[in-house]
Amino acid sequence: MELKFKSLSGSLPAYATDGASGMDLRAFIDEPITLKPMERSLIPTGLFVQIPEGYEGQVRARSGLAIKHGIGLVNSIGTIDSDYRGELKIPMINFGNESFTINSGDRVAQLVIAAYERVEPIIVSVLDETDRGEGGFGHTGVKG
Repeated sequence: MELKFKSLSGSLPAYATDGASGMDLRAFIDEPITLKPMERSLIPTGLFVQIPEGYEGQVRARSGLAIKHGIGLVNSIGTIDSDYRGELKIPMINFGNESFTINSGDRVAQLVIAAYERVEPIIVSVLDETDRGEGGFGHTGVKG
């Protein structure tokens, strides 16, 4: 499947390895942006995308930035709808204890394209029973 991009930098997102599911998105900024601990910023990528109907773009944090520097996404995973045509901007946050500087060209997030189905919500008075029932939030414990 082809995915159409408009790029202000002239470059495209790319898969880092043959088995990668996410394409790396890079910062496209005029000057470095420094995030202090617990500070947030919207990082431009210079990319615009045309996602086919029936698909969504999922913007995800990069694991290396998260574990090495405490850098994540404000909304954990961002969704890009197929009808959005604006610039892709990454809502980054510094969860770490030290300031972190983002430079133009730095890989700041990943883009995964995934198919989805739309459903029709309906109201019912009773849901089907399951063995799990209402158990949630760690009800099965930590050890298996």
